[in-house]
Amino acid sequence: MTTTERILISGNEAVAMAAFESGVAFASGYPGTPSTEILEHLSALGGPARWAPNEKVALEVALGAAFGGGRALAAMKHVGLNVAADPLFSAAYTSVNGALVVVSADDPGMASSQNEQDNRRYAVAAGLPMLEPSDSQEAYDFTVAAIELSERWRLPVLLRMTTRVCHSKTVVRARRPAAPPAPARFERDVRGRVMLPAYGRPAHRRLREKLARIAEWNETGPLTRRISGDRELGIIASGVAFMHAREVAPSASMLKLGLTYPLPMGAIANFAATAERCVVIEEGDPFLAEAIRAAGITVEAKPEPFRFGELNVGRVRRILAGDDSPEPEPPRGKPPALCAACQYLPVFEIFRKLNCIVSGDIGCSTLGALPPYEAVDSCVCMGASIGIGLGLRHVLPAAEARRVVSVIGDSTFLHSGMTGLVEMIYNPPPTGHLLIILDNSTTAMTGFQEHAGSGRALDHQPTGKVVLEDLARAFGIEDVHVIDPVAESGELARTISECLGNGRINVIVARHTCVLGARQIEGWARAATPAETAP
Repeated sequence: MTTTERILISGNEAVAMAAFESGVAFASGYPGTPSTEILEHLSALGGPARWAPNEKVALEVALGAAFGGGRALAAMKHVGLNVAADPLFSAAYTSVNGALVVVSADDPGMASSQNEQDNRRYAVAAGLPMLEPSDSQEAYDFTVAAIELSERWRLPVLLRMTTRVCHSKTVVRARRPAAPPAPARFERDVRGRVMLPAYGRPAHRRLREKLARIAEWNETGPLTRRISGDRELGIIASGVAFMHAREVAPSASMLKLGLTYPLPMGAIANFAATAERCVVIEEGDPFLAEAIRAAGITVEAKPEPFRFGELNVGRVRRILAGDDSPEPEPPRGKPPALCAACQYLPVFEIFRKLNCIVSGDIGCSTLGALPPYEAVDSCVCMGASIGIGLGLRHVLPAAEARRVVSVIGDSTFLHSGMTGLVEMIYNPPPTGHLLIILDNSTTAMTGFQEHAGSGRALDHQPTGKVVLEDLARAFGIEDVHVIDPVAESGELARTISECLGNGRINVIVARHTCVLGARQIEGWARAATPAETAP
């Protein structure tokens, strides 16, 4: 795209475009709303995007690429950063030779998530610079800025997106991309990369010194923008909240914060001093308001009810008006449901008939908790079905324990279920246990993305394949069954009943291609299968 061309794209697409044009050499992640399209669009542009088994692996491989002097990007939704937190915190100490941008896409309002956490807290906890774009143009610009900051300060940089910025489309004009990257090369730095306590302690001091210099730079840097207006009302905002506030109060003076950690406290203090009333407008936790108040600067924070859900123009108008009366109930939408011909339906019907206690997991199978089946009793996080099921088996009376079954999807199992399987073998409950892997050959909930068990990469080209039943047997589990839940529903019911009570460790792979994505999946499978040659 030329610098004069204007296009209408989403924030996710803008991040991908900026990464591609800036020469990012490696990009990885795990699909999850609202971040999924970043890597999909980067791949469509011809960029080096791939799906990892989970976010921790994605960040670790991206960190290795940055150690080698490359420009790397890891993209994930907010709860994915929980999975990647272990390498994230240490990466702040190790620094990078190239650039590493970590995109965290938060989901205020829980449109498609199990919680509503505010990942700006991670920037403070890990000690990493964080940028917050407010529209697609800034998603493009801030991706470029994140690459430049990462290379300048040799630190990973967090790019915190939210649902509205990720998915809304606004006009983007390509700006100057990051300067061409230097050739990748490895520089040995044992003291900087090996996080023994003796090396980690000085690394922590170096990190804090960098953050102090970044905060100083942020005072007058291009990411802190002051907009002149009436002295009666001053608004401090970041991210999409800035756009809402600008629409509600166009005549107000505003301080727009692009780099929201570390904060430019001097600029904030000067701005607040010029306003008769200074209000912080932000989506999610009172992250900015708490930090500004802790610095001794007097500002108003939003009332507690506005901590929940997405902000919009109407809610911001209520905040500025001081209206904290109960908000009207939003109109009820159609509840999510399993597809009418979903291959999971026979499984939930069997659970109901057998009166099972079902430890569920993230994915389409979660919808089994809803009417008419109401067959899933817990869903906490990716991979938790196995551990929670085992915990129930360990403490319940034997007759009740034998009713417990863990259910997980194929992509989720490869994401974080394998360690639960190790626990199942290593510390088996007295009554044994049953794990059912619902294998629909795709990552269905987020839009039919490939995974390590499909045998196809992000761009649907053939790659290595993990065979679930072979993996379970390699772990040492003898009772492994592969059953089609649609064609062999009677056999499935009989096998589940037997496995629940046999006192052994059992795995059932219930395999049937997702009916909603079958045509796409089968087309990709045919394209990925080499044609047979005539003898």
